[in-house]
Amino acid sequence: MNFLIVTGLSGAGKSTVVERLEDIDFVCIDNMPPELVPAFGQIVQNSENDMRIAVCMDVRSGDEFGDMSTALERLNAEGVDYKILFIDCDDAILVRRFKETRRRHPLAKKYPTVEEAISAERKILEPVKARADYDIDTTHMSSKQLKERIAGLFLGNVEEALQVQCMSFGFKYGIPADADLVFDVRCMPNPFYIPELKPQTGLDKPVHDYVMDFQESKDFLQKLTDLIDFLLPLYVKEGKSELVIAFGCTGGKHRSVTFAQEMYQHLTHHKVKTTVIHRDIQKK
Repeated sequence: MNFLIVTGLSGAGKSTVVERLEDIDFVCIDNMPPELVPAFGQIVQNSENDMRIAVCMDVRSGDEFGDMSTALERLNAEGVDYKILFIDCDDAILVRRFKETRRRHPLAKKYPTVEEAISAERKILEPVKARADYDIDTTHMSSKQLKERIAGLFLGNVEEALQVQCMSFGFKYGIPADADLVFDVRCMPNPFYIPELKPQTGLDKPVHDYVMDFQESKDFLQKLTDLIDFLLPLYVKEGKSELVIAFGCTGGKHRSVTFAQEMYQHLTHHKVKTTVIHRDIQKK
């Protein structure tokens, strides 16, 4: 597959995504009108060049964007191989981003407030989001983390059966909206209450060793790896292209990081294409 369609909410991070795709050798075309996509898809499909192409489409196209579903149906009818990457974000965060940057929302002429414009845009995008192959929520992501996520998905051959991401997070900051599997490790031994371990993280050996020295942690990890090893072939058979496995503890610094790292190492050892991200490890 050499044809990627990037879309999503305004302010959610599409520009950052396009920038990173260009860094990893995609040829990117921004703000393509939907009516041009089927013809362009045919060109990509018939090209003998092995370039990877990404087109970004969103409501900046105005009323023409409503034709996107029609454009996708034409791509399907013509047998064009493509994937859709949808970039999402919580409404409150989008409102804050627009107010901080003082940017105008693309639908500002039709809707008097940013909140109304975002709500209208979300409704317009619902059919496309439902068809997305990759759905990334940037609510709790930094720009750097988003770029790492994109690199993890597309640095290799995008036809690889399944890309897995192991993520740690803190429940106090919210459950990742794009997680497929969420494991609560707050019942595991907590290094937070050990004075010398409290300022460290699960990336530090003393914290990792403390958590994993307990038999319940070892048993939990064993049962968990058995479950994931059982599930992965089923996800591949279903045709799933991305799997996010999230581990949560209270603050996202100690136990969740330890288990995310353990799962990442386990999957990497078994030649599964895997990345790891620690969403809240830097939060105070």
